[in-house]
Amino acid sequence: MPNAYISGTGFYVPPRVVTNDQLVEEYGMDTSHEWIVKRTGIEERRFAEEGVGTADLATEASRMAIEDAGLETGDIDMIVFATLSPEHAFPGSGVYLQRNLGFADLKPPKFVPALDVRNQCSGFLYGLATAASMVQAGGVKHVLLVGAEIQSAGIDLTTRGRTVSSLFGDGAGAVVVSPTDEDRGVRGWWLGADGRFADALSQKVWDVRRRPFLKVDAEGNGFVPVEDVWAHMNGKVVFKHAVEKMILVMMQACWEQKITVKDIDLFYLHQANMRINQYVAKQLGLPDEKVVYNIQKYGNTTAATIPLMLAESQRDGRLQRGMKIALVAFGSGFTWGSAILDW
Repeated sequence: MPNAYISGTGFYVPPRVVTNDQLVEEYGMDTSHEWIVKRTGIEERRFAEEGVGTADLATEASRMAIEDAGLETGDIDMIVFATLSPEHAFPGSGVYLQRNLGFADLKPPKFVPALDVRNQCSGFLYGLATAASMVQAGGVKHVLLVGAEIQSAGIDLTTRGRTVSSLFGDGAGAVVVSPTDEDRGVRGWWLGADGRFADALSQKVWDVRRRPFLKVDAEGNGFVPVEDVWAHMNGKVVFKHAVEKMILVMMQACWEQKITVKDIDLFYLHQANMRINQYVAKQLGLPDEKVVYNIQKYGNTTAATIPLMLAESQRDGRLQRGMKIALVAFGSGFTWGSAILDW
């Protein structure tokens, strides 16, 4: 059975930078740069322009990853797309990405499967577990795994929503997962979920328990109660469980791999909140130089945070061949996961 490794990485963020001061000046949010930085560590984020879809960001990141892997589009056998912000309720973003990359225009055309993953901030790790398992099983050879988000269209950019909306940004990260006979790659993955807290971090704009699921007026125009339009978060509950689960799943990974955190060269923690990650790092005894961050300039890009960090740190020379790295995430659901890789 071959090992599965990440053969290529790519990323893309929209060109528009939105600083904390701009949230105040352009959107009228009653907050400040100091307030946001103190609570989250975020200084700025990227917002996509109207008309740009999640799959559009993913397309640019995917092209970079495929090229970095030394492959052509036609070499890809499957797409796994992790996002909480697809273009529509259905279909998922994976098929739009397939269309954008031109698989059907190849000669002969190649109709690769497209799997959408809905595990929010843990989506990339759930996708990595899926992609690595399928490669190792021999079902496919090269899997394009993407985490991409456009969240700026679905957040309440007013004072009412500042505790949530100041956190999020748009972006995409992509990797290609491939087989190798070399002694490297994904050493293991560990996933978990606890649905008892599903409502602690949620956005219920689409609720099929209702009849009809959207209220309509006499002309048939739908409308949604304001409390369901925007994301809801119980910050204290999320913080507590994020810290606890990220520490536990990291310890589980080390225990089963018979290593300690000292054996790991770089840690990639999901970029939800700098305070959460700093607390996790402190509890695990991780030195600052081993923990990768990009939340300061991108905010929380949800499923995109980890692949975006991998691509950036590979290109700036921080991530080197032969390093042992750890990936850890926690998100809505609650869901969480970790993975150990030899790069």
